[in-house]
Amino acid sequence: MSYWVNGQICNQIDVADRAVSFGDGCFTTIHGVNQHAQMLKNHIGRLISDSRRLKLPQPDWQALTSHIEAICREQTDDEFVVKVIISRGAGGRGYSSKGFNQPTVITAISAFPQHYPPLQQTGAQLILSSIPLSRNTLLAGMKHLNRLEQVLIRQEIDEAQVDEAIVLDTNGIMVECCSANFFWRVKNRVYTPALSYSGVNGLMRQKIMALLSGSQYTLEEVERFPAILAQCNEVVICNSLMPILPVATITLKESQSVLEYQSRELFEYLLLRCQM
Repeated sequence: MSYWVNGQICNQIDVADRAVSFGDGCFTTIHGVNQHAQMLKNHIGRLISDSRRLKLPQPDWQALTSHIEAICREQTDDEFVVKVIISRGAGGRGYSSKGFNQPTVITAISAFPQHYPPLQQTGAQLILSSIPLSRNTLLAGMKHLNRLEQVLIRQEIDEAQVDEAIVLDTNGIMVECCSANFFWRVKNRVYTPALSYSGVNGLMRQKIMALLSGSQYTLEEVERFPAILAQCNEVVICNSLMPILPVATITLKESQSVLEYQSRELFEYLLLRCQM
């Protein structure tokens, strides 16, 4: 991996940085293709929105955009990953955010995950996670740096030797996957969890919602318990890197019963459109 801190090549930050002390910041993960950052305007827009919601000091967004474009032009791999982190900066001891005027901006380049393309052929295997997400309207939809819930969920996924997990909130309502959003289809009706209380409003989720608007499908954001998954024709998961995968199975962990999906109608409709 290669790292830049505030635009300079560097793999260290101040130990007093608020990202270390409190996870006080936000981030985005970008798919790099042929020396270009895909959906860069959208990713910058997400960083602006989330950093304003957290009342972070604002970086020079145009300079950051130019920096990302420049480091992408240096890449020799056909595909790669760009991660951008904005933290409140370094200093202080307690929780107070007074006096922080200069954010820390970290960018990183890493290799593209090679397991996504094969999963477009085989379909992803999921479990129903036993680890719930907290409900908090102040943080709902945001890609903030506090990811301990996802770390625990990923441990559960790795132990089960599957690809992803359907994650519920503390009320038992479906929210998202560990590192993705998801949609399910019943005939020509498509549903995705509403994210009013928790979860990340991913950019690929937003793109798919726009693609489905005016299509042959109807789309609805809903609050549903996982039992509904036994009644649907198809499930797909998405993020900026995948960008979309069909789900082959979902294992309900406690009962060990397995939901299987054969249809790829929605997946095939969205695949090329999501890659544009």
